[in-house]
Amino acid sequence: MKLGADLIGFETRIGHHFAKPELLIRALTHSSISSTTRPDNQRLEFLGDRVLGLVISEALFKADTAASEGQLAPRFNAMVRKETCGDVAREIDLGSVLKLGRSEMVSGGRRKLALLADAMEAVIAAVYLDAGYDTARDMVLRLWGPRVAQVKDDARDAKTALQEWAQARGQTPPKYVELSRDGPDHAPVFTLEARLESGECETASAPAKRQAEQAAARALLQRLEQKDD
Repeated sequence: MKLGADLIGFETRIGHHFAKPELLIRALTHSSISSTTRPDNQRLEFLGDRVLGLVISEALFKADTAASEGQLAPRFNAMVRKETCGDVAREIDLGSVLKLGRSEMVSGGRRKLALLADAMEAVIAAVYLDAGYDTARDMVLRLWGPRVAQVKDDARDAKTALQEWAQARGQTPPKYVELSRDGPDHAPVFTLEARLESGECETASAPAKRQAEQAAARALLQRLEQKDD
């Protein structure tokens, strides 16, 4: 099986050329276009999630030999969550080579966080099955490397951290309100507000609601923590 120029270019971007190209094609095939002769990437996503988890766990464990489990856990969560996988997928332009059904293409599937994150995990699994753990680990470390080096002790999910901040002060959980949606259907931009019971609020924009919520929560949390200082 020969790959097209677009997939050969993608191989170059991830730093691995497949001995079994069918694995890469499957990793990039969404369920919206799958069939009995063209399986989707869901099983690979399951495996890739575990491979990613082991690689990141090992990298964090070796990077800071003095860190406690309580310090390592939030760093790990920050490295393997959907937002991070989606960010890495965007950096290597994974969306341009996704195999999608017409409905997903029209609705902007190539930009959707969940689709990108799932496919990123599937690609990791495909590399693992094609060339083994060491090769998959090397690829993950190339793509994730700067993030692993820079992750902070308090690298928590921003919405969770903001909720914990509010509850610690006797407030109800923050609310998230969609203020606007701009742009075409295939490339929307959502603007949302994160607001606390006490009135503090911040807004943020992103291509997906979940990303905008996280960005607004992060901005509000940073302002509140600076105020506490």
